[in-house]
Order: sequence, then C-alpha cells, then structure tokens
Amino acid sequence: AVPAYSADNTPAAKNPTAIIHTSKGPITIKLYAKEAPITVANFIDYAESGFYNDTIFHRVIKRFMIQGGGFTKDMQRKNTKAPIVNESGNGLYNDRWTLSMARTNDPDSATSQFFINTKMNSSLDKKGRTPGYAVFAIVTDGQYVVKAIEKTPTMRLGNYADVPVEAVLIERVEIIK
Repeated sequence: AVPAYSADNTPAAKNPTAIIHTSKGPITIKLYAKEAPITVANFIDYAESGFYNDTIFHRVIKRFMIQGGGFTKDMQRKNTKAPIVNESGNGLYNDRWTLSMARTNDPDSATSQFFINTKMNSSLDKKGRTPGYAVFAIVTDGQYVVKAIEKTPTMRLGNYADVPVEAVLIERVEIIK
C-alpha cells in the first residue's frame, strides 16, 4: 500500500483506531493523532495500561453527551495521572459523534475522562481566547451503541447527577495501531 502524504510531502500521521468495549456493545473510534497528539497519547496510555477496564459511563445527558472513563461501578473515582494541556484550538469541533476530554473550569485539567457528543455542541468549542473542550476522536462505528447509552434512564446519586440507573460498563478499550 502507498502511504498517504501530507501537503509538505512527509508521510501523513496514521490515525490509530480504538474499540471501546461496553456492556451495550462496541464503539469504534478513529483517533486524531495529528490534530491532538498529546490528548491521543494520553488516551492510548490510559487504554493500554488497563485504566479504563471496568469503568462506567457515569454521566449521561440526552441530546448532549455521554461521559465516562473515571469512575468504577460503585462510583469511586479512580486515581489518575497528571493533567494534560488543553488542545482545543486544533481545528476540530465538538460535532455529533466526536470525543472530547472532560475537564474542570481549569482548561488544562483533563486526565482520563472523555465524553462522546450526541449532538453538535458548538458551545464547547474554543472561541477566541476562551478555551474549549479538546476533540481527539470520532465514532466510526457503533453509533447505535452510543444512542442506546444515551437513552439509559438516569438518577441523582449523592453529589452526582445524570448517573445511569443501571451501570453502563466500559469493559476495556482496545487500541488498534
């Protein structure tokens, strides 16, 4: 096979694929290694270390997004590595089916948690000097699984809102390079 080349005639960065194996089925994603190199490396590192094994989608909001990658089934927050720099100005947008890093109000606070946009969420994009949420991947197969998770009934659990009544497990994240 002939490798793809970018405009400056160097081999184009290969976009790895990952499969998020969930209790509702597999979600296949393409990682944007060129546009979000730090974020993609961080995601791959968490996946390959087994960090995402048996975590849950802990925040599900219909017509907005599904968020996971940081809590166990019993809503215990997992210890993460240091936060990464925000790559939200990378030319990618929070369109439907894209994955972005979850963070606090501190733009450079993302660790392991990510979310899948279930609609176009342009309010989450970088605007001028206002940082956004860094898009780093897109769902290429398994949109029906994302929709099934999005339809999961939710409840309030302690300090957490929008928690699925029945846990939606991330069994593991498989990286295919």
